[in-house]
Amino acid sequence: MHLKQLTLLNFKSYEHAEIELHPKINCFVGDNGEGKTNLLDSIFYLSMCKSNFNSIDYQNIKHNQEFFVIQGAYERNEKLENIYCAVKREAGKTFKRNGKDYQRLAQHIGFIPVVIISPTDSSLILDGSEERRKFMNGVISQYNNPYLQDIIRYNKLIANRNKLLKSITRGQGFNQELFEVIDEQLSELAKPVFTQRNEFTQKLSPIFQHYYTAISSGAEKVELVYQSDLQESEFMPLLKENIEKDRILQYTSRGIHKDDLVLTLNNHPIKKEGSQGQQKTYLIALKLAQFNFIQKLSGIKPILLLDDIFDKLDMNRVEQFIKLVANDEFGQIFITDTSKARLDVILDKINTGYKVFTVKQGQIVETAQK
Repeated sequence: MHLKQLTLLNFKSYEHAEIELHPKINCFVGDNGEGKTNLLDSIFYLSMCKSNFNSIDYQNIKHNQEFFVIQGAYERNEKLENIYCAVKREAGKTFKRNGKDYQRLAQHIGFIPVVIISPTDSSLILDGSEERRKFMNGVISQYNNPYLQDIIRYNKLIANRNKLLKSITRGQGFNQELFEVIDEQLSELAKPVFTQRNEFTQKLSPIFQHYYTAISSGAEKVELVYQSDLQESEFMPLLKENIEKDRILQYTSRGIHKDDLVLTLNNHPIKKEGSQGQQKTYLIALKLAQFNFIQKLSGIKPILLLDDIFDKLDMNRVEQFIKLVANDEFGQIFITDTSKARLDVILDKINTGYKVFTVKQGQIVETAQK
């Protein structure tokens, strides 16, 4: 599978752009702020129905415009697939496949699998558990649509339960029967989510370790550990045991919405122990494992988006990484970088076809091809 043609209209910094793409490697060179990341984000949008960087749709519309349009022509399983996305300030979002509207956006997730590696991935290490749950949800949802539906329903129920907990403090009384109904529904949804996350971590961890060892030349020991309240108890007893605590806190304190994925380096949290280079290697290996995992389950090679990932990596790790992604295991790859010289070194080590584009002030110009 690969993206053949991309068209943008009023998307972020782009008034209009239309480019023909290489089926293997596409490189975009330019200074910071010229629109390289926006270009990759448009490709992510066509796969995940949202921006990787700004979840508020209308804020991705170019300033002083009323809408944006992203269109992509893909070759998937030897068939042409046209994906269309439009967002209007007052009318919301439209998503189409081959001219037909999706009834629900969730139906599209996973059809065009994608993996993005960018500087913002540092939030997986530096921020709280919510970011790591988003990571797990984002990966599993691309190959398991029922999981996505369960997460959506679970989050809505948790929001309703928290609303009820807050209403108690306003003197509206404690409706035990209503809580029991919600808790039963939460328990039914939590079990398959917990099972999927647990299986996902067990399968992802050895793949992740393989990629980290390959990039770092085996210099460090890494591990992924899934933590969940459901490892200690069934969900219903947990909710009942903590109801008084929840009434005081005014939110649900236990459950899969508190799960975490612990990231360690040499048996210590990577957040505390890892250098910038080690943390970046960690994130790259994690995303490559995500790629491998999705490919094995879906049978389709995801599109790989590499946004300015070579900064803070020594050349040995860059070379090891390039050896990994340049082989037949990976499909179409998009790379952004501020350094043309660094890209030239990288491309010289790749025995495959590519296109190079220069990006400046919202304009994209093809400058090299092999």
